[in-house]
Amino acid sequence: MVDQELTWTGVLARWDRRLFDAVARRHWPGADRVLPRLGRAANHGVLWGGAAAAIAVFGSAGARKAALRGAASLALASSTINTVGKWSVRRPRPLLEGVPAVRQLAVQPQTTSFPSGHSASAFAFAAGVALASPAWGAVLAPVAASVAFSRVYTGVHYPSDVAAGAALGVGAAFVVRRLARDVQEARAVPGDERKAIGVPALPEGAGLTVVVNTGSGTAAAVPDLLRTRLPKAEVIECEGAELLPALARAASHATVLGVCGGDGTINAAATAALRADVPLAVFPGGTLNHFALDLGLIGPEGTCEALEHGEAVRIGVGRFSPGPDGEPGYFLNNFSIGAYPELLRHRLRWGPRIGGGPAALLAAWKVLRAERPVRLSLAGRPRSVWLLFAGNGTYHGTGPAPGRRDGLGEGLLDLRLVHGGGRPGPRLLAAAFAGPLSRSPVHAATRLRSLRIGSVPAGTPLAYDGEYAKAPSELVLDALPDALTVYRPL
Repeated sequence: MVDQELTWTGVLARWDRRLFDAVARRHWPGADRVLPRLGRAANHGVLWGGAAAAIAVFGSAGARKAALRGAASLALASSTINTVGKWSVRRPRPLLEGVPAVRQLAVQPQTTSFPSGHSASAFAFAAGVALASPAWGAVLAPVAASVAFSRVYTGVHYPSDVAAGAALGVGAAFVVRRLARDVQEARAVPGDERKAIGVPALPEGAGLTVVVNTGSGTAAAVPDLLRTRLPKAEVIECEGAELLPALARAASHATVLGVCGGDGTINAAATAALRADVPLAVFPGGTLNHFALDLGLIGPEGTCEALEHGEAVRIGVGRFSPGPDGEPGYFLNNFSIGAYPELLRHRLRWGPRIGGGPAALLAAWKVLRAERPVRLSLAGRPRSVWLLFAGNGTYHGTGPAPGRRDGLGEGLLDLRLVHGGGRPGPRLLAAAFAGPLSRSPVHAATRLRSLRIGSVPAGTPLAYDGEYAKAPSELVLDALPDALTVYRPL
């Protein structure tokens, strides 16, 4: 048995050396200049850190999420290779016989050869990005492959070192995706919303009209799933200016209004469903999906299951009157006046000109340099605030805009205020780390059913579920308990 293993090991080693020598003998036009430099650029992950920064600055929110996944995959692969891989298989580096001197590195690596850390890092980053954003992954794949090949080309690795490193890198990317899903599933815990009685079961989707925002982060794959699971449902794909009219038309004739998109799209669908008095079916398709996760929906499969069995809950909804079109506006997540809407206003203004990432940085710089807080009245009393945040239901955390809710059936507004005075940056940071809320000099919080806001300066922006509008001079916020029926597995 040992002799057989040694024989197979010897055969693999000979083939490895033959491939290595074949690469060394072959002339690759232009590669002598490019590949050694590319390999050096990838030392210590510098190339991939730069790529992640570029994606974060110039990419969309979905691209930034993909860059973060890629960086996490690279970190996992690199730590595994350097702590376990190279010390478990102590293979010496290849002899440089036959490798042209122009290709060889000025400083040869001193670590063991198997597996290739550069290849693992390259494929971990590219695969991590690709699993979250296939388009960016397609851009990075040739670069990752070139970095991996450069390790054989410059004579510092055998082909099998590179192949093993690449496989480990891809495996790390899948592990990170699985961990991310586990975290998401742990967050998406159904709350104690009241069960809706008498909602129709739609086993094949008859009576369901789903409007899919094709511009949302992960919505592209949902129409095929709907046509398979709910073949009698009507599926309307649109984006941009077509979205609101499509939702209004669908709500006017559908038994159940479905929507696929992010939080802003879901807000528009909820508004249409409330005005038409029809139930809502949410198929998460955005980048963050705050509402779906707080409701307990992880993906579109859960919504399909709920529709097939006629399972739904009644949730509370926040309302602000008047809304942007003169009618009441609604929010499923939160409403705000002050720093966040100002940041959103600047980002929307500059985004089409310089890209989303640079626009966000410019917006943050402008907001943090603001000289005056918003002066308004709350319940008839004058106030000065850097931020007014109202959540639909109680959020966790002590900051001015905390992270998540246990449920959507409470029917109360979670009001957070960052008082005016001082500079906005220090105030907002202090509020984020404030202690007991009732004693904080910069931050106050309470829960209430309604609030009257007056004396709002002209041109003051407001934001609701990530959407932007100009605030009226007077408005009322109130919570509507059990206002909306939403499908969810029980």
